[in-house]
Amino acid sequence: MTDLEKLSIDTLRLLAVDSIEKAANGHPGAPIALSPLAYLLFTRNMKHDPTDPKWTDRDRFVLSNGHASMLQYGALHLSGYDLSLEDLKNFRQWHSKAPGHPEYGFTPGVEVTTGPLGQGLAMSVGLAIAEKHLAAVYNQPDMTIVNHHTYCIVGDGCLMEGVSHEACSLAGTLGLGKLIVFYDDNLISLDGPTELSYTENVDERFNAYHWHVQYVDDGNDLAKIQQAINIAKEEKGKPSLIRLRTIIGYGSPKAGTKHVHGEALGKEATRKTKEFFGFNPDVDFAEPAEALADWGKAVPKGKEAHEAWNELFKKYQAAHPELAKTFDRIIKQELPKDYAKDIKPFPTDKAIATRTAGQVVLQGLGKALPEMMGGAADLTSSTKTIFADSPSFHDDPKGKNIFFGVREFGMCAAVNGMAAHGGFIPFGSTFFVFSDYARNAMRMAALMSTHSLFVFTHDSIGLGADGPTHQPVEHLMSLRAIPQLTDFRPADANETIACYQLMVERKSASFMALSRQDLPVIDAEKNPQVLTGPRKGAYILVDAEKPDVIVVSTGSEISLVLKTLPEFEKAGLKARVVSMPSFHIFDEQDDAYKATIFPHGVPKVAVEAGATMGWWKYVGRDGSIVGLDHFGGSAPGPEVLAHFGFTPENIVKAAQAAIAR
Repeated sequence: MTDLEKLSIDTLRLLAVDSIEKAANGHPGAPIALSPLAYLLFTRNMKHDPTDPKWTDRDRFVLSNGHASMLQYGALHLSGYDLSLEDLKNFRQWHSKAPGHPEYGFTPGVEVTTGPLGQGLAMSVGLAIAEKHLAAVYNQPDMTIVNHHTYCIVGDGCLMEGVSHEACSLAGTLGLGKLIVFYDDNLISLDGPTELSYTENVDERFNAYHWHVQYVDDGNDLAKIQQAINIAKEEKGKPSLIRLRTIIGYGSPKAGTKHVHGEALGKEATRKTKEFFGFNPDVDFAEPAEALADWGKAVPKGKEAHEAWNELFKKYQAAHPELAKTFDRIIKQELPKDYAKDIKPFPTDKAIATRTAGQVVLQGLGKALPEMMGGAADLTSSTKTIFADSPSFHDDPKGKNIFFGVREFGMCAAVNGMAAHGGFIPFGSTFFVFSDYARNAMRMAALMSTHSLFVFTHDSIGLGADGPTHQPVEHLMSLRAIPQLTDFRPADANETIACYQLMVERKSASFMALSRQDLPVIDAEKNPQVLTGPRKGAYILVDAEKPDVIVVSTGSEISLVLKTLPEFEKAGLKARVVSMPSFHIFDEQDDAYKATIFPHGVPKVAVEAGATMGWWKYVGRDGSIVGLDHFGGSAPGPEVLAHFGFTPENIVKAAQAAIAR
């Protein structure tokens, strides 16, 4: 290591120390230890343009152990990204671009939001899937316009989390050769030595996953780290793990202990750490001119690489105009104006499950939108989320079908990585009840506002005999509670068309809950609002002049409510039926529209085969809810529904009770 390299690395280390010390909280240990690796990546290895963090063919860097965020912030700042020294001084403070954990869309150069351990690694798998697919589809023998790596740093906690097992097993199966993961093997976790809870042989584990594995015994040895990176880049058929032995908090009085993991060093230890690295202990946030110049070489280097790519793409546009046009469109997240032209309303001659309708709609969308790509957690035959005319990505990286295996959490996190990469409208699918396994990935999708789609089937107790282990009850309300996550539960095949289009058009995180059981198809010619109404979240499906009661419902229960209309007539009641496929979209509407759907003073009843807790804001405390605040049971679907009160008679009783209040 040269004197200049040491100065540049130590500058990064101490920026982390000072930022965390000023904030009085944070995680200094990993940034101090990993600064040599970050220096090599940002100045020597990564293809990136700090002046344009969204350049399409950049290498991606993910800090999966996001608590070490000052490592990333310091490297971004020093290498020329729009992240000021003032931001670092205000680490973890309001308005700073350096929040506690890296946040996608907030800090320039941050590719995905990290912090929940293991998910950055799983999203890196999605980033690598994205690169491999785009390269296969758009690169031509004479021109390579997609050619970048995904670099990811993980800690012990990331590898302990179950999602890492799911994602890394998948990555090995898919042969993601441009994924390079660095494991910060420092032998310390928050509770103490890792031997308290983590004694597995990580090398053997990753060898079993079909990864290429290397070990570097000194995290300060630049030559050894660089040699390992070079070897990893040469490995084309397997993802790479580089296990890097480091000393947490290297150079500080607390080095090698848990006390440097998750708390500021303290005034005296900070002074001693600066003295160890040869810096003036009385100077905070030191940025020696030589170090700034050294780090700053990343800017002209990045610009040069970016400009060369721009020139290549101009030639590509001339030689392959149609491919270039499509590539440009998907990267810009633009939809063809006529993308849904081949998707026609469903006839009413036979009932159809919304999962089956979704299969038809997905085929139509897939033909018009090459950027749609995804699969299911070993359930494609049940969720019907597979493109019939496309191969498997595993067999041919041009393929749009990913067989994720029984890995719900890893699947949904990988979908988030694909979405964050750009150029995709990715989806993952499983039974609705198993969304529990993937909930935190869905929360991350909502937090990042990535265009991640989650398609769930078998959406209620109506699925029947599989019983309560497979019958979702609380899931709708649980997921509706996640901010920025759009919910869709279509009533029939034609609402399914509208909801799928909205999922595609909204460019944000969404989930769909679809039925296993067949449902009557609402006539779109007689009821055109079934195709347009979902755009407002809720709409009037059947109206009555001066209604006595408003019955609002979603999904498969809409058909039950429609069957109840003759019973309302027998009871001398006039009912308005409101279909509400999306709480989230309805809540976006103005008060005037909401009042047209739910006018004040008219009794209201909600009908949904799920938890009741979220309905009160629509029906009011004087309203009634026909719902389910307990688990289901094992029997044919119609019997289960009837047993738990989902009958015309019970809906009429609920309406009468609301009117009587």
